[in-house]
This record gives sequence, structure tokens and C-alpha cells, in this order.
Amino acid sequence: MPMWNPWHGCHKISEGCRHCYVYREDAAFGAGIPTMEVRKTASYNLPLRLDRKRNRKFPAGTEFALCFTSDFLIKEADEWRGEIWDIIRHRDDCSFFFFTKRIERLAECLPDDWGDGWDNVAVGCTVENQRRADLRLPIFLSLPLRHRLVVAAPLLERLDLRSYLEPGLIEEVSVGGESGKYARPLDFDWVIDLHGQSVNAGIPFCFHQTGSYLLKDGRTFRIPREFQHSQARKAGLNTIDRGLVK
Repeated sequence: MPMWNPWHGCHKISEGCRHCYVYREDAAFGAGIPTMEVRKTASYNLPLRLDRKRNRKFPAGTEFALCFTSDFLIKEADEWRGEIWDIIRHRDDCSFFFFTKRIERLAECLPDDWGDGWDNVAVGCTVENQRRADLRLPIFLSLPLRHRLVVAAPLLERLDLRSYLEPGLIEEVSVGGESGKYARPLDFDWVIDLHGQSVNAGIPFCFHQTGSYLLKDGRTFRIPREFQHSQARKAGLNTIDRGLVK
């Protein structure tokens, strides 16, 4: 599944951002602090690219993960977002999804012809703790969207999402821990709890990533980065498996 990052860079706005992988990866590659600067990338028009035979490089049916090194709704990208909507509209034979911590900005960032949503666009609302869930999810549920995902990542505490898990409105609950050397531990009991809430509501569930430190049965396990997705799948909790959230 291709990652489409038309712009790169972000700034921290809530508790879940503390050890953001974008900052960490930039620092590892010598970029220092430039994640604060939001800038267009060489992948800006990725879905429109052609191969040497002038055929679509990405065929019909391709699913794009959008803006995973920034936030699609970040204010600094307002001047470019209209062009990205144009590309998404043009490639209505493909599907696109993005996750955001800025769901309160979505209404003002939608294209004029959005209506009750585009069928090829799915939006995930990120909630890392109960405070953010209670702030963001009422807004999320009020918006005109065809496809909604709740992304509890990095999960920092036990969550009660039962009042927000409405079948027909929420299509998936995806849960993950925090990665990196200084990651905050993920308690497996929190994951089990959200799995139960999702199953009881009849909503598909995905435990997509353990994070670096998983607390289970009174022990803290350090999970190397390359095994965090596979170890989450081995828990056997998934009724759907995207495996995409970092």
C-alpha cells in the first residue's frame, strides 16, 4: 500500500505527540527540528504519476495512506489542500485514508462538492486518552463522512468509548502503542478492554501495534520495532487488519 505524503512536517498539539515518530525519524536522518516547518514534498502528485509506457503507475483499486509524516488538516497546508482534493476527486477509482489529531478543522477544510462525504475517502480520528476522546469524538460523529475510524494510538490510558461506538457511523477501532526509545508503556489490559467494547458494539477491531513497551501479566516486555506489528497480530484480537499506523 503506497504512502502518499504531499507535505511533510508537523508540530505537537496534544499528549500523544510527545514522542512522535516523525520527529524521531527526522532527527535520525539529520533533519534536526525541521518537522516544525511544513513543506511540500516530491510526492505531491503521486497518484497521478505515469510509468514509462504512459500508463497509470498506480492502477484502479489502489489504496493510499495519506499524510503519515504530517497531518492532513494542519493549518500550514491550507493553501495546498485544494489541489490534493482535486487529485483525490480525479482518482475516484482509488481510495484514500488519513488520520488526524485536528478533527475540529475538518469542516472548514472540506471541498465545496463534499456533500455527505466521498465514498473513496476514510478519515480516522486519533484519541490517545479519555480527555482527547471526549473532546474529539463528538465532533467526529457530527461530520459528514462516509467512512470513519477511531484510532486509539498511542494509547496512553484505559479508554471508555462505549458512548461513541455507533455501528453504521464507526467502521473500525484501531489500537496501538507508542514506539521509540522513550515510549510510554502500553498496558495489554487496555487493549483487551477496547477489544471488548468494539465487539460488543459490533464494530471491527484492529490491534495494529504493540509499541516499544508492552505491559502484560505484571511484566513489561520490550518489543523491537520490526516486531511490533506482528506481535500485535499474534494477540489474536483482530477482526480486521490494516497494520498501517506507526
